[in-house]
Amino acid sequence: MFPMDSFSPMDGFSDMRRFRAAMDSVAIVRGVKYSLFTFGETDLPYFLILSGPKEDQAVSIRRGNVKISRPIIITPQNMQPEFEDFFDDDEDEDLAQFILARSASFSNLKLKNTTGTKQVVSDSVEESIAKLNQQLDKEDEDRVAILTAPVALAPFAILRYATERILQSVPDNLQQLREKGFIH
Repeated sequence: MFPMDSFSPMDGFSDMRRFRAAMDSVAIVRGVKYSLFTFGETDLPYFLILSGPKEDQAVSIRRGNVKISRPIIITPQNMQPEFEDFFDDDEDEDLAQFILARSASFSNLKLKNTTGTKQVVSDSVEESIAKLNQQLDKEDEDRVAILTAPVALAPFAILRYATERILQSVPDNLQQLREKGFIH
């Protein structure tokens, strides 16, 4: 990732700023309220609305799913999370691993992202959000999120969604561990 002999404190600061800018450029416009399973796998379905690099470029929509596998056996926190099919660029994955290692503890998790085909639409991002919200409401679907991002930051939108779901599930997961006698 980052060789220690070439690492300076300013490198981390620059990476943190880059990561924060990426995370601030993406949004979860329709979240879900369900907690992740304490053990085993949880599916996080989503629609990702991508805006083109220029304002006059087409908007596209992808349906996807993040599968989060939590350990069946609790092990010491010595492994980094595994990301599968999130990043096309190793540098972006290294950046995410670097920042997450310093800001959150997601050890022993496996996160796998799968996406469907891209659908180009003539609507604006706002119109696409409204139509998807309407569709999901009509279907009484409350387990599918809607995310938005510039095309280049698509993996960060999905990462943000997954990490927020993990963090928001902690209280329920801790309660379940107490009820099962794993913690007191």
